[in-house]
Amino acid sequence: MTDAITEVPIPVNEPIEAYAPGSPVRATLEAELGRQRSEPIEVPAIIGGRRVESGALFDVTEPHDTSRVLGRVHLAGAEHVEQAVAAGRAASASWAGASFEDRASVFLKAADLLAGPWRARINAATMLGQSKTAFQAEIDAACELIDFFRFNVGYARQLMALQPESAPGMWNRCEYRNLEGFVFAVTPFNFTSIGGNLPTAPALMGNVALWKPATTAAVSNFAVMELLEAAGLPPGVINFVPGRGPDIGTPALAHPELAGVHFTGSTPTFQTMWRTIGENIASYRSYPRIVGETGGKDFVFAHPSADVPSLVTALLRGAFEYQGQKCSAASRAFIPRSLWGDVKQRLAEEVGRISMGDPTDFSNFMCAVIDEKSFEKCKHYIDQARADPSCSFVTGGECDRSTGWFVQPTVIETTDPKAASMCEEIFGPILTVLPYDDVRLDEALDLCDTSSPYALTGAVFAQDRHAVAAVAARLRHTAGNFYINDKPTGAVVGQQPFGGSRASGTNDKAGSMLNLIRWTSVRTIKETFVPATDWRYPHMGS
Repeated sequence: MTDAITEVPIPVNEPIEAYAPGSPVRATLEAELGRQRSEPIEVPAIIGGRRVESGALFDVTEPHDTSRVLGRVHLAGAEHVEQAVAAGRAASASWAGASFEDRASVFLKAADLLAGPWRARINAATMLGQSKTAFQAEIDAACELIDFFRFNVGYARQLMALQPESAPGMWNRCEYRNLEGFVFAVTPFNFTSIGGNLPTAPALMGNVALWKPATTAAVSNFAVMELLEAAGLPPGVINFVPGRGPDIGTPALAHPELAGVHFTGSTPTFQTMWRTIGENIASYRSYPRIVGETGGKDFVFAHPSADVPSLVTALLRGAFEYQGQKCSAASRAFIPRSLWGDVKQRLAEEVGRISMGDPTDFSNFMCAVIDEKSFEKCKHYIDQARADPSCSFVTGGECDRSTGWFVQPTVIETTDPKAASMCEEIFGPILTVLPYDDVRLDEALDLCDTSSPYALTGAVFAQDRHAVAAVAARLRHTAGNFYINDKPTGAVVGQQPFGGSRASGTNDKAGSMLNLIRWTSVRTIKETFVPATDWRYPHMGS
């Protein structure tokens, strides 16, 4: 390759398709939805570029219509983990030794393929397999994943340009090396873009990855894996190994070549993984990098000066888009009593207008929660609130499993700041509101800060600028992503780097240079042009 100091294409956020009635993109998407429904697929592991079928099958059904099987996943086990590690080891040297341009071009090509001919396939798989509306699939599986690919390349180039100063007579420089071993990427069901980003961010930096997708999202994640192959990803760089958590996680975390963990999922699972790594620390070749984005109990805090229509819209979208199954979803709110009567009435009216059903009906705002486990968890918290004298229902509170896993958008009012639905993560379309006396604002802020162990996202609504500043300062450590007069969801790559702290994760900010730096091991090089020839120093003279 010709020597050159290259520039990467300047990343810009992918435009969002509207899928308006009669538009060509809508027609293409509807045709692809019909095709995928009529042609269930088998999802194998992909190890060293080979399709590996275990024969142990898991049916991926459509959450909104559980009679429809979208795909059958071959569940992998410990032997496949070992094969994947070996495949990564075989691919590592050539991949890490490739130029940055060669690695980056794979992901830039993947972005363009996804923006074009692959868009409908991956969006449709996300809609059907993860029960997302066309808009929710578009902003996730298409736009955000495209943005991850393009912006990560731009951030990686900026990172590699960070070089030390050189004194006269020497040249100092930093080399950004891959980690020794494999990165274990464990991805969730709720965002196809996270499924694509967690293995590819380390791979861009020269690493090999073992990707364990959520089984419920395996159909869309398999499509992403095939997209990467179509973009030229060499065999073995990312090995796609679907399976149940312990079957994949136990051997992966015990492997001496584990170099890092890139995780999005529940807090208890991440804590268990961290504990296991600590117990195995002496057996690893190097200290594994541990990056995780976990749970949230995300809040909206309204000041008495808040604009009510904006607040209500933010609560509805923040709590109920994608059935509340976003790590950032609004699940608790603190509303001053001076506003609560108006807010309560508007919430009840507007929630009553929300349409819920199959995502192939483009008029629906909500669909189904992901599976029976999620359905039962939501039902448990609703039943618990119904039995709690401190709680009452503003709207919703019904669950229906006759055709799919449907949970009504639910708003609970409570007088108890320690009510279960006010403090514990639910991951469903349930919003709990604590009205507070206007004169006890400071006490309400203390409750917001201390009544949940999480610190992922949060929002303040206020027209009073002094109040905005005061609340933001008081709640400084309660959220890694903090919103002023906006819902606490919808972070965009390149605009709002995403992640939280406390029980919500390591706050390594997906979609930023801060995340990429975790996947490289820097070697500092000092070259002296005219080396010293006398070991004595001047002060030693007589």
